[in-house]
Amino acid sequence: MEWNIYLSGEIHTDWRQQIIDGCNAHQLPVTFSSAVTDHEASDAAGDMLGNKEAGFWRDHKSAKVNAIRTKTHLANCDIAIIRFGDKYKQWNAAFDAGHCAAKDTPYITLHGEDLVHPLKEVDAAALAWATTPEQVVEILKYVISRK
Repeated sequence: MEWNIYLSGEIHTDWRQQIIDGCNAHQLPVTFSSAVTDHEASDAAGDMLGNKEAGFWRDHKSAKVNAIRTKTHLANCDIAIIRFGDKYKQWNAAFDAGHCAAKDTPYITLHGEDLVHPLKEVDAAALAWATTPEQVVEILKYVISRK
């Protein structure tokens, strides 16, 4: 079986690549998908719909265009990895976690101990909480390669 892993959340560090590299090193049968990780491109996703005004309506249009990709990938994943970083609040990641919880899609949260309290409900619905990409790889290795 080829496992489809969706990588959600923080886009300012290389955690995605660390997980991909770790899974490749263990030759896990996985494919990865993700939201658009280019911040400017994501913010401009709805600009082709006309009137590039700043504020609510630009963000609203772009969020809807981005949701086409996100909803499709989340619907087709076997496991989601949801990363909450230090630099920004990842409300979209919390939304993705809620989507997974509602659809009974297994997900793993990835964040530091400083976010345990703010994310207690998100973590309560997760099947695992990791603090490093290496821990995520070890979880995936165990889940995927155990016979």
